[in-house]
Amino acid sequence: MSTTAASIPTATPTFESSTGHAPATPLWRSTARAGAVAAAATTAVAAVALAAGVPLEISGEPIPVASFAQLTLIGAALGLVLAKALGRWATRPRRTFTTATVALTALSIVPDLMPDATVATKVTLVATHVVAAALVIPAIARYLPERTR
Repeated sequence: MSTTAASIPTATPTFESSTGHAPATPLWRSTARAGAVAAAATTAVAAVALAAGVPLEISGEPIPVASFAQLTLIGAALGLVLAKALGRWATRPRRTFTTATVALTALSIVPDLMPDATVATKVTLVATHVVAAALVIPAIARYLPERTR
């Protein structure tokens, strides 16, 4: 009896989607894709705000538009690490991940409301957090199982 590559078990855990089937794309690749899309989206929000005359600066110091993409990619990478940990140790990984990341997104908005900046700048900063979270959180969460035990 011959063994095909598809029937050989692997040591890498796979997470099932809500349909009960493992997604075709690996979690890291989906996260990278969602992170790249979110990075482009947050950069676009910042660029549009800047073009509309919103001063993207805090205490007179300009916020580089490229930093929106960089910080969004870092956030996506941290989301991947959190998802991997919760996929291994949480009883309800998807729910725990979603709850934690929504709470972390809310906490990440707090510093945006504090600095010496215009209301328009603060609104733009908050909008970039919401846009990034709306794109990255579901892209990662769908890979996590409802229950592990």
